[in-house]
Amino acid sequence: MRRFLALFLPLLILWALVSQANHVLAQFHVYLVLGALFVVYTALTMPLRVGLLTSFAAGLLHDSQASVAFGLHAVLFGLTHALLFNIRDRVPRDETVARVVIALLSNLAFFLVFSFTQIGGLPSPGEVWPRLIWDLLWSQLAITLVAPWFFALQSRSLVVARVARDEPV
Repeated sequence: MRRFLALFLPLLILWALVSQANHVLAQFHVYLVLGALFVVYTALTMPLRVGLLTSFAAGLLHDSQASVAFGLHAVLFGLTHALLFNIRDRVPRDETVARVVIALLSNLAFFLVFSFTQIGGLPSPGEVWPRLIWDLLWSQLAITLVAPWFFALQSRSLVVARVARDEPV
């Protein structure tokens, strides 16, 4: 339980910061999608059960304020976590640069899947793509800048909670 809380509290902080940033950026018609940051660290460093639970809970947190079908973020976060967990032995997962690159690629995939699930209900989906591309570019830039800090925050929260990364569940 301590490990889950040590991982979830930084996600809660990130969620609040991203929500506030999106509130400020709304006047410029920009929306940041940083879904991969909520999944990458736990998928690359934690055992499956606690990591998947943390990612799923972060998805439910997103669903609580999103105007999409409830559970969509949770399912997408869970699927992203499962995919990253399965490839984590083939990537240099302890290096910050590798984690940032994985976060960028995961966020691109998350953004595209999420956009394709939501764009079908619009009257003219073709008109939305320029805006979505700008949102994706700004989101990727934000991940590049924020990810090293956030990964360090998550790592430090485990130290403060006195929980080892590789402790058995």
